Amino acid sequence: MQKGILRKKTIAKILHDTKEGYGDGEHASLNKVLNVRDLTMMGIAAVIGAGIFSTIGQASFNGGPGVSILFVITAVTCGFSALCYAEFASRIPVSGSAYTYAYASFGELVAWIIGWDLLMEYAIGNIAVAISWSGYFVNLLHGFNIHLPAYVTMDYFSAYKASQQIADLTASGSSLESLSTNTKYAAEAWTTAPSVGGIKLIADFPALLIVLIITSLVYIGIRETKKATNAMVVLKICVVIAVIVIGFFYVTPANWHPFLPNGFSGMMKGVSGVFFAYIGFDAISTTAEECENPQKDLPRGMIYSLIICTVLYILVAIVLTGMVNYSELAVSDPLAFVFERVGLNKISYVISISAVIATASVLLIFQMGQPRIWMSMSRDGLLPKAFSRIHPKYKTPSFATVVTGFVVAIPALFMNLTEVTDLTSIGTLFAFVLVCSGVLLLPKDTELNDGKKRFKMPYINGKFIVPILLIVGLIFFYQDLLNVFDFNQSWEVIRERLPLYLFLILLIVITYFSFRRNLSLIPVLGLLSCSYLMTELGYTNWLRFLIWLVIGLVIYFTYSYKNSKLNI
Repeated sequence: MQKGILRKKTIAKILHDTKEGYGDGEHASLNKVLNVRDLTMMGIAAVIGAGIFSTIGQASFNGGPGVSILFVITAVTCGFSALCYAEFASRIPVSGSAYTYAYASFGELVAWIIGWDLLMEYAIGNIAVAISWSGYFVNLLHGFNIHLPAYVTMDYFSAYKASQQIADLTASGSSLESLSTNTKYAAEAWTTAPSVGGIKLIADFPALLIVLIITSLVYIGIRETKKATNAMVVLKICVVIAVIVIGFFYVTPANWHPFLPNGFSGMMKGVSGVFFAYIGFDAISTTAEECENPQKDLPRGMIYSLIICTVLYILVAIVLTGMVNYSELAVSDPLAFVFERVGLNKISYVISISAVIATASVLLIFQMGQPRIWMSMSRDGLLPKAFSRIHPKYKTPSFATVVTGFVVAIPALFMNLTEVTDLTSIGTLFAFVLVCSGVLLLPKDTELNDGKKRFKMPYINGKFIVPILLIVGLIFFYQDLLNVFDFNQSWEVIRERLPLYLFLILLIVITYFSFRRNLSLIPVLGLLSCSYLMTELGYTNWLRFLIWLVIGLVIYFTYSYKNSKLNI
């Protein structure tokens, strides 16, 4: 059993199986139509979305003007991971992203775990984006004086919760003036919704609509997906640049003081929302088999898109917190809000339109990525064969794409966004940790001598740098560490620190091996930085994440292990 779950697929076998089309026409190859420009556009499409139009507001509220530092920290963390993804993509230009990379470096069990993790990441991320799109779309319709019934634009739980909140305030004789507009709107949905058998009929139909449209586009081909993505990216980049330029003239420098009103810890509260904005860049690694020159173009596409998006995020954060005081930014549509605040209402309408388009582009890339991961897992026998079926005309993973549409569309009707970004972020960070770790395990002699130029991650010896960084960190955070190891506190406080304790153990272990085995610095820094960001997501999200992984292990040992193509 132990030998079985640790069995690996060699890089040579992975490439051979992909080239041969897995032995039958039903699982034929995909269309190779993507170049470096297309991949860069897809990366931007995935990253410039809900983060820049929504979650940046709450992050700015928590961190103040210093949230721009958080974008830099997150970008550097993603940069380390992007270089590791690029290293893998240059060696293993196959769909499957971190799942395929883990199969080659860690073995089957870890590959299954990361594949199962990616399914959660993409599915929940897609659901979150679909719900966000619905909110932007409904608000846009309101701007044109078109009003859908409230009960067809939101989830059941939000409406019920709002109605209970109003009922409690009414019973206590308190005023309803303090309630937010969103709460009142949700309560209206509950009050006006029709009932069948005492059950209120409340569901988010715009979210269902956009998932069906995007899934159809992804189903009919990568060329159509590419064209739609490029058009949407050009439009939203123009809008973001316009926001930066116009907003600059309305900046009041006094709003940048204090720069970190809630300190470093306050700034780090926004890590989930900020990181959620960045998670899409790895989705383009799932298109490896549809690239004209994946070894060269995939790494470039990842790195170019990450650099462009980081610059835009930092500039938007600086302008946003300069136009209004950070304390006013706890809103769902911060860009539109700040321009309304300074009297530029027409620009806020343009921003609302671009938010609808930007969010749709994010959903498009995510919906494209998930079926290709399922396809890769199916090829290896870990999922049923139907998931690797390629449409004879459209050259897309047809069955997997349809299933992905249902998996996202149905929950999007009824779920809300509470803590969704946290769960998606922890799944993504876990994938990044394994990719960075996997690079450290790759042998040096896996290059194929076919004359093609490949990306090669620069090697920097971490033998002395990592220990020095550890010592500097211990000195700098000495007082904080004393508080962390103060066990004379309540269990609730200590419980939240459990992920941090695991990180500190990992830090010591990695420092030891860096010194003993001359580990490469870039993947080590990627591994440690992603692991640290995971500790910021709290005990509850770790618990939910572990429950999801346990469910995955049950499926692996009852189906995937015995059906694996390596089980011979």
